[in-house]
Amino acid sequence: MQHGAKLEQTSGLYTRFVPRRGITPGHLQTLASHFLPRKNLLSAGEERRFQVEPGAQILCQCHWQDARHQAATIVIVHGLEGSSESQYVIGTANKAWAMGLNVVRMNVRNCGGTEDLSPTLYHSGMSQDVGAVAHELIEQEKLPSIALVGFSMGGNQVLKLAGEWGKGANGSAPRELHAVAAVSPAMDLSISADALHRPTNRIYEWRFLLSLRARVRRKIELFPDRYTLSRLWWNSIRDFDDKVTSRFSGFRDAEDYYEQASSSRVLDAIEIPTLVIHSKDDPFIRVSPETRAKLLGNSCIKFIETDHGGHCGFLAEPRNGDDGRWAENQILAFVLEQERRLGS
Repeated sequence: MQHGAKLEQTSGLYTRFVPRRGITPGHLQTLASHFLPRKNLLSAGEERRFQVEPGAQILCQCHWQDARHQAATIVIVHGLEGSSESQYVIGTANKAWAMGLNVVRMNVRNCGGTEDLSPTLYHSGMSQDVGAVAHELIEQEKLPSIALVGFSMGGNQVLKLAGEWGKGANGSAPRELHAVAAVSPAMDLSISADALHRPTNRIYEWRFLLSLRARVRRKIELFPDRYTLSRLWWNSIRDFDDKVTSRFSGFRDAEDYYEQASSSRVLDAIEIPTLVIHSKDDPFIRVSPETRAKLLGNSCIKFIETDHGGHCGFLAEPRNGDDGRWAENQILAFVLEQERRLGS
């Protein structure tokens, strides 16, 4: 099967991660990767809406190669309160485009200024939206090969979807799906929410809460009959999920939501070649021993756990002309490896 003649090798797959000089601790990796500027090198894309359920749409930015029906396609899903413009999304998309892949940058429901496209809120368990996008892209564009890539919350969603498809839930995996990859995925939502509330992580939690507050205000303006809240401030992400996410998304409480939305429940059912990258010094994403055992016990999953890298950071020294974004290079090398196996 031909997937475009322009596919090019990125930095070596499974190379050891060595932090950039002076940016070793997890907090520094997390913050530096967020604030270091990235240029969007993509060509003008197609803005496209996808119907994910009755009355609910999401917006994606699609970038097509000239021979789109022969090229492999990568769908990139951002994290909590991110968008298709998030730094890691742009960086991964730039590299994938240069390799000759079609690129689809997905805005999770309500994100990227799309609160008016759906009356519902989004949450970490909405794997079905990613699945709806994948199926529609394959059916309408006749794509030969597709890979799903997620960061943080988006990582949880793509892993959850792959596991659900392995179990036969939410339909089945399309035969065109050949790779799944997740960076710093929030696979265990409950213990990660608690870690986010630790004093050393409050700066991250406050940022999320301020952004979520603004989003909920916007939803109230757009759908005043649906959202009635006595207060618009929450003490923690767990408090927000208890008072808002669970209430308006059909969960009993925050713990019920965390249990049902965590991809850790279905990791052992994943049957698609999958790459998971996590750093031991991620400030707030935690991986339970049970989840780690599932990752290591599934032969379809390559689990890379580094000592350093922070949350969606993984800044290494630039070399051989790359930008030192180690995790992005690993993802694309993994996707390329699967494409080559298909062609062999």
